[in-house]
Amino acid sequence: MSNIIREERAKWNMTQQELADRTGVSRQTINSIESGKYVPSTVLAIKIAMVFNTTVNEIFELKEKD
Repeated sequence: MSNIIREERAKWNMTQQELADRTGVSRQTINSIESGKYVPSTVLAIKIAMVFNTTVNEIFELKEKD
């Protein structure tokens, strides 16, 4: 699964720590999601989308191999 979290954070001028604080996870979790090493739970994906005032489908994209 790919995502545009890094790009969204840049648009909102937000650090990984700020996003982590707003979603209730660690900065390392945000880093792992951004780098594609970790797939977030549905709840966390929704929280991330809500922070950026968008939909989960706008933030995350399934790849064919997923």
